[in-house]
Amino acid sequence: MKPAGKQQELADAGGVFTPQAEIAAPRAATDNGTAGHRERLRARFDKGGADAMPDYELLELTLFAAIPRRDTKPLAKALLARFGSFAEVIAAPRARLLEVRGVGEAVASHLKIVEAAARRLAQTKVIKRPALSSWAALLDYCTAAMAREPAEQFRVLFLDRKNILIADEVQSRGTIDHTPVYPREIVKRALELSASAIILVHNHPSGDPTPSRADIEMTREIEKAAKALHIAVHDHLVIGRSGHASFKSLGLL
Repeated sequence: MKPAGKQQELADAGGVFTPQAEIAAPRAATDNGTAGHRERLRARFDKGGADAMPDYELLELTLFAAIPRRDTKPLAKALLARFGSFAEVIAAPRARLLEVRGVGEAVASHLKIVEAAARRLAQTKVIKRPALSSWAALLDYCTAAMAREPAEQFRVLFLDRKNILIADEVQSRGTIDHTPVYPREIVKRALELSASAIILVHNHPSGDPTPSRADIEMTREIEKAAKALHIAVHDHLVIGRSGHASFKSLGLL
C-alpha cells in the first residue's frame, strides 16, 4: 500500500515519513508566514513611519526583538486590551506586564528598555537648552517621565542665568496622592548648582492635573524661600495622564 497525502509527498522525495517530519512542515510554513508578515510591517513603517500604523502594529514591531519567531499580534492586542495604548503599555510597571499571559522576562525587559530610550530621547531635547523657549519639548519630556508613574514624585528643573536647563533632579517620591517636599533642600540644591531659577514639576497619578490646596501652599513656601536668595521660580507644572496644569498660566505664581 502506498502512503497517502503527506506520506506520499515525502516518499516521492526519497524521504522517510516520521511523525516529527509531519510536524516540521507546518511549523516551517508558519515561520515563513510570520516572516512575511514582519517584512510587510517593517516596509509599512519604513514608508510611512509610526503615524501610518495603529498602536497594535507599532507594538507588534516593538515586540519583534524580544520574540524572534512567534507571531506577536495576539500578544500586542492582549497588552493593549489590558493597558489601553502603546504609551501605557511601555510605561506599565514590570510586575503588571508580567501578569499578561505570554509576557516573560525578555518581553518585560525589552518594553522597559523602549520606555527608557523614549525618556532619554525626550530629555536630550531639553537638557542644556533654553527651557523657556523649548517649552513644548519640556512638557513632552515631563509627560514622558512622570505622567504614568504610579506614585507621586517631585522633581526640580534647575536653570542658569540664561535659563539654560543645567540639571533635572527628582527630589522626592511619595504615595499615590502625596509626596514630601522640603523647600530648604530645594533652595540648598539650587545654590550648589549655581542655579538662578527653577521650575517645579510633580505628577498626579489620579490623572487629573488640577492643583490641590496643598500644592498651592507648598509652592508658596518654596517661592518664599527661593526669593530670599534671589532664585526665581518660573513655574510649577502638575503632570497628569489627561494633560498638565501650569501655576503661571493659572495665575498662581
